Amino acid sequence: MTSLQNDRYDLLILGSGSTAFAAAIRAKELGKTAVMTEVRTLGGTCVNRGCLPSKNLIEAARLVYDAAHPRYPGLTPAHLGVDFPQLIAQKDEVIREYRDQHYESLVDEADEEVQRPIEVVPGRAVLVDPHTVEVTASDGTVRHLMGSQVLVATGSSPFIPAIPGLAETSFLTSDLLTSQEEMELTELPHSLLILGGGYIALELGQMFARFGTAVTIVTRGSSILSGYEPEIALGLSELLREEGLQIITGAQVRSVGRSGEGVVLVARRYGSSRTFTAEKLLVAASRRPNTHDIGMERVGVVLDATGAVVVDDYLRTNVPPIWAAGDVIGHETESQMATPVGAHDGGIAASNALAGTNRRIDHTVIPRTIFTDPQVAVVGLTDEEANARGIVCQCNTIPLSVVPRAGAIRDTRGVIKMVLERPTRRVVGVSMLGVNAGEVIHEAAMALRFGATADDFIDMIHVYPTMAEALKIAAISFTKDVSKLSCCAS
Repeated sequence: MTSLQNDRYDLLILGSGSTAFAAAIRAKELGKTAVMTEVRTLGGTCVNRGCLPSKNLIEAARLVYDAAHPRYPGLTPAHLGVDFPQLIAQKDEVIREYRDQHYESLVDEADEEVQRPIEVVPGRAVLVDPHTVEVTASDGTVRHLMGSQVLVATGSSPFIPAIPGLAETSFLTSDLLTSQEEMELTELPHSLLILGGGYIALELGQMFARFGTAVTIVTRGSSILSGYEPEIALGLSELLREEGLQIITGAQVRSVGRSGEGVVLVARRYGSSRTFTAEKLLVAASRRPNTHDIGMERVGVVLDATGAVVVDDYLRTNVPPIWAAGDVIGHETESQMATPVGAHDGGIAASNALAGTNRRIDHTVIPRTIFTDPQVAVVGLTDEEANARGIVCQCNTIPLSVVPRAGAIRDTRGVIKMVLERPTRRVVGVSMLGVNAGEVIHEAAMALRFGATADDFIDMIHVYPTMAEALKIAAISFTKDVSKLSCCAS
């Protein structure tokens, strides 16, 4: 990283993740100067300790599981040995190569001699006024950077609930996936307690279980995946339990502590006290915006009750010239904490700040995927959300056993649910649990974006046999018995 001589920039960005990079690249495209700050590792959460490392190891775990549980008669189960430290080493190599290619290679280089490069200053950045941050490096060196416009893109981090004994107990967070940091997990635990019932708990829980760890998931919710369609949550719960994961719902955690070489968790469930023990504890309750101790209160930027930066539809805060985008805005403007959302909005924020484009952000259609096996993918509204908004809706859920592709590959696990606006048959939501759901959901997302109806799905000729046909069959199910359709019929 280059030693900077000129500390004044057109765009000063707190953070160096996907949101920050999208903004910095847009600034460069506009012929403006940009600088990012980073307190940990260049690239932020996704590439270093989130999306990329988790999906790498989840796929490895799937290979282990599928080898031991072949779906086809005639295939002999095979036991693949798991060398966990070697898996971690290859994961670190993938992260390093990806970071070098998609992040490191983009900074400190100018296309022309007259244009300053995108720059990065390592250290903890704190706003001292609306145009200035103070950056303290690990060696104690302090520098001041100034920006005509400022973008807060500091992302989010694991939320640690206030549980008696937790502060005195060794525990893991999703940062266990990090690379070359102290909290990186390099040895496979024999047993693992996971606190939380959301996507992180489920993805990592299934992954560790498939590697051979005894996994217990403890959540206070009445089911896993609070806020998702109940058919999806129930279906995934059943599948995970069939794989050997223990899922405890409705549990109010009372305390956490040490137990010999492991941990003990005490919870109250339906009036009775229950005790759980394991070698390791993973806290995967949720994530919170990184707005603590970065000077937001000092400069007067308004935060919501969760600590998220309050922004308008142009990603402006209440303090000119400060903008915010990515996980740091939480669910403001109906946003989602997801890497592609931040990358999308980072460019918009930079254009609005530097070129006055006045482009509104639109978070109406954001497809999301949980990378369990099978995957969960959703877009739009659930049945409950549609009703809460006053939409008179009609819903239908079908098993994937009626989808030809699922039958052909002998994997009929899961369901798909479609939510329609009753008068118009406009599709307002789709949720799917099944093979390749994360790929299928993009067709549904495009349909929602352009106001497609169930009839549009029916009239669309789909490739046969594909999992995307599930959308067409779900649309047909509102008027026909789909268990009695001939091949490709509509």
